[in-house]
Amino acid sequence: MGLIDALLAAYAYLVANFDEFLGLLAEHLALVLVSVTLAIMIAIPMGVLATRNERAKSIVMSFGNVSQTIPTLAIIALVFPILGLGFLPALVGLFAYALLPILTNTVAGLENVDESTVEAARGMGMTENQILRQIQLPLAVPVIFAGIRTSAVLNVGTAYLAFFIGGGGLGVWVISGISLFNTPQLLAGAIPGALLAIGLDSLFGFIEGRLSGESMPEQSPAAG
Repeated sequence: MGLIDALLAAYAYLVANFDEFLGLLAEHLALVLVSVTLAIMIAIPMGVLATRNERAKSIVMSFGNVSQTIPTLAIIALVFPILGLGFLPALVGLFAYALLPILTNTVAGLENVDESTVEAARGMGMTENQILRQIQLPLAVPVIFAGIRTSAVLNVGTAYLAFFIGGGGLGVWVISGISLFNTPQLLAGAIPGALLAIGLDSLFGFIEGRLSGESMPEQSPAAG
């Protein structure tokens, strides 16, 4: 089967099973968005804490490294006796996998803010919390969002593993297609996943651009 024939067969399979596809896509998207959102809510505060205290930084970064090095399937296996099969254990595995890029980029972004700018803000009487909110975080937005975009793209691919624990998603078609040597089914699940990764990366890039434009200080304290 040539490439064009395979793509046409995959398209025909998708059209013939479009309702099932929408359900699997919704599950896949939910796994990715919820896991990345939870990772953002946890990793950014942890990153801020890490920049305020060296001991906390050592603990936080060690935690992030461990969460990234343990395979997602291993995390799923560990939580399976507690959470059982389905969406939730898959979500826990994806959440753990999404933490490190956001955490490391938050730390890097905050630490790379020009120290002279921070000192100038202190000289103007700004508190540490004001400096964080008004100076450091706005300037660190591009670096932080690079981590968020990395986590989102990685989790689109990792979410295919949810199939093994009944978590749904496009992995149902991809892994079943591999097992059954059904190339149209395999491609009908894999190609939308690749497009989803591109789409999410573009979406977060757009949000990054809006936040950078809206939250960037109009004038550096050093200038003023």
